[in-house]
Amino acid sequence: MATLIEELKEQGATTTINPSTTPVVRYNTIHIRDVDVFYRDAGPKDAPVLLLLHGFPTSSNMFRNLIPRLAKSFRVIAPDYPGYGFSSAPDHKAFAYTFENMTNLVEELTEKLELNKYTLYVMDYGAPIGYRLALRHPEKVSGLIVQNGNAYEEGLLEFWNPIKKYWQEATAENRAALAFLVKPEATKWQYENGVSDLSLLDPTTWTLDQALLDRPGNGDIQLDMLFDYRTNVPLYPEFQAFFRQYKPPTLIVWGKNDFIFPSEGALPYRRDLPDVETHLLDTGHFALETHGEEIALRIEGFFAPRRYPS
Repeated sequence: MATLIEELKEQGATTTINPSTTPVVRYNTIHIRDVDVFYRDAGPKDAPVLLLLHGFPTSSNMFRNLIPRLAKSFRVIAPDYPGYGFSSAPDHKAFAYTFENMTNLVEELTEKLELNKYTLYVMDYGAPIGYRLALRHPEKVSGLIVQNGNAYEEGLLEFWNPIKKYWQEATAENRAALAFLVKPEATKWQYENGVSDLSLLDPTTWTLDQALLDRPGNGDIQLDMLFDYRTNVPLYPEFQAFFRQYKPPTLIVWGKNDFIFPSEGALPYRRDLPDVETHLLDTGHFALETHGEEIALRIEGFFAPRRYPS
């Protein structure tokens, strides 16, 4: 019996990389609003654009394997938000770590790079940031790729209970109760939970994430972001209205064993998007770590026939 990857290859998805034409990934930093924003950039300048928006507690590093894999078909841009990866991490008392502010910086990055049309790849925190951007510029969004990125209250289940308690009562005690989420055990757990074959996981991922979380003051940055996530929930109806009005072709590649954003958050997209393809993968939160090749093939297979302009 043919494997899934073999079947996708037969359907025309590109899988062979010629070493002589392997895409070059460039690592750049641009200054925006007194903050240095690091981003990865690969692929032809005139190709359709994929804007990759990462989650917590990681950075554009989560896309490190996907970027060269897709850069022959797309121009791929993946920024680090302030406080994450290799972007600046100003003190949380001097810089507002909010989803609105992160969207401001991503928006300005797209303007400086003259990205007039793009498909959004959103994951975790990247979903509300990407959807806020879509509300501002719906005409620029040619499609969506959703990996464990929530836009429905059905997707905020047990994991979110202590966070919701902090939203309702912003006490020092409730804030301190969330400090475990930036500890090494929690970071590693995010990668391992829901994964059946742990040998597929690259330990440099959580090691790098934790090294950056351990920077002085970064814990407060992350707790500020967790508190501000509450501002995304009232926007869910607006995100859903965007889906219904603009009908972006959407590919959902969701780790179905994710405890943070479970599959209950993946299924409601079908209510609002007429052109949606959903794949629930047998893995956890960071699906790219175990199913990277399948996700790449799914992207090529879904978007290549549509031939969106860049």
